[in-house]
Amino acid sequence: MKFLPSFVRVRLEGRVNLQNILANTGWLFIDKILRMGVGLFVGVWIARYLGPEQFGLYSYAIAFVSLFGAFATLGLDGIVVRDIVRYPSCKDEILGTAFILKLVGGMLTFLLITGTIFFLHPHDNLIHWLAGIIAFGMIFQSFDTIDFWFQSQVQSKYTVYAKNAAFLLIALLKVVLILIRAPLIAFAFAGLAEIIFSAVGLTIACKLYGYTPKIWWWSFSWGKKLLRDSWPLILAGFSIAIYMKIDQVMLGEMVGHESVGIYSAAIRISEIWYFIPTAIVSSVFPSIIRARSVDEKLYYRRLQKLFSLMTALALTIAILMTFLSKTVIILFFGKSFEASGSILSIHIWASLFVFLGVAQSPWDLAENLTRLSLMRTIVGAIINIVLNFILIPLFSIIGAAIATIISYAFSAYISNLFNGKTRPIFFYQTKSVFFIKYLWVLGGKKYQEHNSHMVK
Repeated sequence: MKFLPSFVRVRLEGRVNLQNILANTGWLFIDKILRMGVGLFVGVWIARYLGPEQFGLYSYAIAFVSLFGAFATLGLDGIVVRDIVRYPSCKDEILGTAFILKLVGGMLTFLLITGTIFFLHPHDNLIHWLAGIIAFGMIFQSFDTIDFWFQSQVQSKYTVYAKNAAFLLIALLKVVLILIRAPLIAFAFAGLAEIIFSAVGLTIACKLYGYTPKIWWWSFSWGKKLLRDSWPLILAGFSIAIYMKIDQVMLGEMVGHESVGIYSAAIRISEIWYFIPTAIVSSVFPSIIRARSVDEKLYYRRLQKLFSLMTALALTIAILMTFLSKTVIILFFGKSFEASGSILSIHIWASLFVFLGVAQSPWDLAENLTRLSLMRTIVGAIINIVLNFILIPLFSIIGAAIATIISYAFSAYISNLFNGKTRPIFFYQTKSVFFIKYLWVLGGKKYQEHNSHMVK
């Protein structure tokens, strides 16, 4: 808090709960910025060192393992934190049960991944090892249960300490691996080491905080409750993983690993901007929710402003990157990745729909329409798979980028038109995209009622 301006500190005096929330948010923000900056630097250096072919193989293995990640995490993150806060006297049962569930989930997911990769590539030992090493880390992610405890206590700084210590140590190790010209598989082992070190760090941080996992225990009743609550989130996580990663996997299967390397370099730059809408929505979410209970006109006015802001930011980024894509790619990744420039100039336009989709999330929550959000994601994932099957044989890597844009556009924007509950949001989004003030004429009575709340 000492780094805040004096006039802010004065307003926060005596408001201990708010101070804790702001401090906790600050630590999480530092974590994101640090990981994004260092991760981009080291990731680009690794790509330059490995070259398109090996970097593509590495990216393919990571993307393939990521498809199954939801089965290892079991969607428990928010649920466990929620239940610890609701039932503090049951915290040891909840945490112990969650730990066992995640441990078993990680083991089963590891077996599923290794079995699937062997079936798809029976004679490729290198991809077996890469996928197996990366997937083995899912078992140690069971120690993230300790992070759930810190979240419930609004003490995320301890998680940041533990995980960033491991992250920075392994980032340094990866630089050393580049300098000594280590083989590709060494980078997979480095990633596994980061997860193990994070688990050790979380355990140490937990003990220093004065709480020990030794008192955790399994509860069959809590196990049933957690899984009953989490299965929709498992489905959502799996859908999102397909939505975000299937293009790289399908490129690897249908074209080759070098194409995955070229594509992955482009999307590393394209997706780095996705933290912006998340950060903005996290900040404005409370004010939008409060406005709904106070003044419906203000509520929809704020939503329109949020959509307009997101559109302006996304278009600015997309237009700049379209013209600078080749220069940016060569600057970061080198001449061997020059082909990534054209991919970036196309894929960057997916950011418009990502920004609009994130901006819609406060409305989905406020109107209790999260199930519709899940359905949009599932349909978007299916469209992405189908379009990749059609477009990759026709246009190769560019086809994957086009498939991504279309599937994102349908999931975050077009699908809203086909449901009466979300149709008003379609017109708010359209107004922000095309800057049309009186689009309500096309929307019928339903939209007119909502549009009457907006500022003319």
